[in-house]
Amino acid sequence: MGLFTKFYSGLKKTQSKLSSEIRRIVTRSPKLTGDDIEELEAALLASDMGLAVTQRIIGVVRETYESGGAQESSLLDVARAEVVSCLGDSTGGLAKSDGPTVVSLVGVNGTGKTTTAAKLAHRVKTEGYRPMLAACDTFRAAAIEQLNLWGARLDIPVVSSNYGADPASIAHDAANSALGKDIDYLFIDTAGRLHTKHNLMRELEKLHRVIGDKIGGAPHETLLVIDASTGMNALNQAQEFNKSVPLTGLVITKLDGTSKGGMAVAIQHELDLPIKFIGLGEQPEDLHPFSRTEYARALFFEE
Repeated sequence: MGLFTKFYSGLKKTQSKLSSEIRRIVTRSPKLTGDDIEELEAALLASDMGLAVTQRIIGVVRETYESGGAQESSLLDVARAEVVSCLGDSTGGLAKSDGPTVVSLVGVNGTGKTTTAAKLAHRVKTEGYRPMLAACDTFRAAAIEQLNLWGARLDIPVVSSNYGADPASIAHDAANSALGKDIDYLFIDTAGRLHTKHNLMRELEKLHRVIGDKIGGAPHETLLVIDASTGMNALNQAQEFNKSVPLTGLVITKLDGTSKGGMAVAIQHELDLPIKFIGLGEQPEDLHPFSRTEYARALFFEE
């Protein structure tokens, strides 16, 4: 299955609403009415595209109508082009440093950080790199067991300890192990925390300081893992996390089960943070590098 097919399949719920709304407007009248604008705006906002991006798309649709190019295909084309523009330089992939590259996965509870850490480790392993996982979530029940199970399944080493242990201490041990075993990528699974809990955010800052003392420049990537079904609520999460631990990118999970697929555009546009990967299924292979062109094409696909 090609990348576009996977994007299209995952964004089907969002795509069907947006494309059908544009199709309905085009077939109803040769002129763009106030009602048409309101209905298109409602469809875009319902997908959690965000007000700023919605207004940009409506602007180019209006211009296309006024220039006499109001065909379904041309409207979808201009909408796609505007989404690509709003997504800026978002490109999938991870940084690579000399020595172990440390990737910290952060976010609130239930976004899929543990699974994402395992999937990323699997991905770099298939590319020929040597990955390691660090179970620094010592709070959530079964988090350590879950990561160890992933490690056993994927044949990837896991550094872990007991529940209640200091996450920074585990990160320290993992860094030592990564250095001693010539590891290429160290993925750190951190505990889910609300961005409003300042003591937990300070704990995350400490973890990053400790691992930075062991490995120069670490963490080299700090990726916020966002559940797509939360829609624009994820924007507040990203803004607050970015204040405590500067983010290098986003991973959007569960995009295959939501009608709010437009949130990816809104968050990237508002924060200027690249979307690195998106999750489109449960299997290790279902985490894909983000492509803004394929995403926009799938979002406004002409069936």
